[in-house]
Amino acid sequence: MMGQPALAEIQLKLSPAPTLDRDVSDIEYINDYLEENEQTELLKFLTCGSVDDGKSTLIGRLLYDSNKVYEDHLNALIRDSRRLGHDSDDLEFALLADGLKAEQEQGITIDVAYRYFATSSRKYIIADCPGHSQYTKNMATGASNCELAVILIDAQNGVLDQTRRHSLIVDLLGISQVVVAINKMDLVSYDRQIYERIREEYLEFARGLGFTQTSFVPVAAKFGENIVQRSTNMDWYSGDTIIELLERAPVTADQDFEQFCMTVQRVHHPSEDFRGYSGTITKGVVRPGDPILVLPSGHQTRVERIVTMDGDLEEGFAPQSITITVSDQLSINRGDTLASPSYKPSVGDTILANVVWMANKPLTANKNYIFKMGGRQVTGQVAELLHRLDVNTQAREACDQLDGNEIGLARIQLQRPVVYEPYADDKTMGSFIVIDRISNETVGAGMICDQIGTESSAT
Repeated sequence: MMGQPALAEIQLKLSPAPTLDRDVSDIEYINDYLEENEQTELLKFLTCGSVDDGKSTLIGRLLYDSNKVYEDHLNALIRDSRRLGHDSDDLEFALLADGLKAEQEQGITIDVAYRYFATSSRKYIIADCPGHSQYTKNMATGASNCELAVILIDAQNGVLDQTRRHSLIVDLLGISQVVVAINKMDLVSYDRQIYERIREEYLEFARGLGFTQTSFVPVAAKFGENIVQRSTNMDWYSGDTIIELLERAPVTADQDFEQFCMTVQRVHHPSEDFRGYSGTITKGVVRPGDPILVLPSGHQTRVERIVTMDGDLEEGFAPQSITITVSDQLSINRGDTLASPSYKPSVGDTILANVVWMANKPLTANKNYIFKMGGRQVTGQVAELLHRLDVNTQAREACDQLDGNEIGLARIQLQRPVVYEPYADDKTMGSFIVIDRISNETVGAGMICDQIGTESSAT
C-alpha cells in the first residue's frame, strides 16, 4: 500500500515561499507568467457518483498530490482532520473539497463545490457534485458547463442506481468524455477481477449512451493511488492515471467565426441620441457595418457601433460582453436575438425537450410556467409528457407526471415564438430553466432536442 503523508512532508509543503526582490526583471517575469497563464487552456470537469463513493477525497488528493493547496488551506486541513479524530499522518482529504460544515459533519456532499487548480500545461475547474438522489438537480446544475465527467464507483458496491442516473444526466447534458474511477480498490484487496467485472457492467449499461470516450482507472483515493502517482499495488493496470487523462482530454476549442449570435440582455436608451443593445456574444465575430438579423421578427439592419466601457471596438467576438447600436430604428427588445444572416436557428412556439424536474410538487401537463431561455422569459405549459426515462434500463415509460429528480421528454407549448437550437448543437441556445409563476422558484431545467408543431424559418 502506498504510504500516507508523513508530518515532515506536510511541513515541507507548508514552508514559506522565497521572497522575491522587486526589481525590473522580476516584474517582467511576473508579467510574462501572467500572459502565459492567460493563454493556457481551461478544462471544466465534474465528479459524480453515489453517496460515499469518495468524490471529495479524490479531489482533495488531486489537489494535494499536485502541490496545488495553499498554505492556509493545508493548515485548516490539518486542524479539521484533528478535530474529526485524525492525526497528521492520516489527513481527511475530503475536507479540501467539502466546504460546508454540515457536509463535513454528516460525511456527505449536499451542494456543488467548485475548486480551481492548474498544472504547467492546463487550468482546471472542478465541480464536486452531490451523490444523494434527492440532490440530482444540483448535479445537473454542476454538469451543465462541463466538458468531461469523472464518475466514481465504489469497488465494494459496483454499479448502483445513482451511478446510472448520473451517467444518464451526463449524457443528456452533452458531455461525451467520461472517466470512470473505480475507487476503494484497497478495500477489495486490489482485486483485478472485481475491477474488470465492474468495468464490463458499466460498459454494458453505457452502450446506449452517447459517450465518445470512456476511460477506466482503478484507484484508491484515500492513499492517492492512480490519482497523480501510479499505484505499486495495482501493477496489473498499465493505463493512465486520473491526472494523465485530464491533461490529455480534448478541450472544446472550435469557434464559429462565421455565424455571429448574441441575445439582447438589456436595452439602453439614456437619451434620444443613443439606443444600445447589450449582451454576451455566444458565437462568431461582429464588426461595424456587418448586416445582422433581429430574431424572431426577421428584420434586417446593420451594426453601427460596438460600444464598451473602454471605448468603441473594431470587432467583437465570443465570449465578450458588448453593446451594439444599429443603423435603423427598429423595435428590438430584451430577449431578442441579433445574428448574422447566415445563421439559421429554429424559430417556433412549440419545442420538444428533455426536462430534469427539480421541485417536490410533480410536473403535470397544462399548468402554466415561465420558461427562461437566455434573456427571454416566455409563459407556456407542458402540452404533453411523452415519456419518463428509467435511469436503470434507459427504457421509456408512459407517464402523466414527473416527480422530483425524474427525467422525461415533454412537448412544450409557448405563448409566443422563441429562437433556439437543439442542445446538442448549441448549449446556450438549446437550454432553458422552468420557473414557478407563484413562488418564482426554479423548478426544472430543459435541453431542447428538436422542434415540432408550429415553426417558421429564421430567414
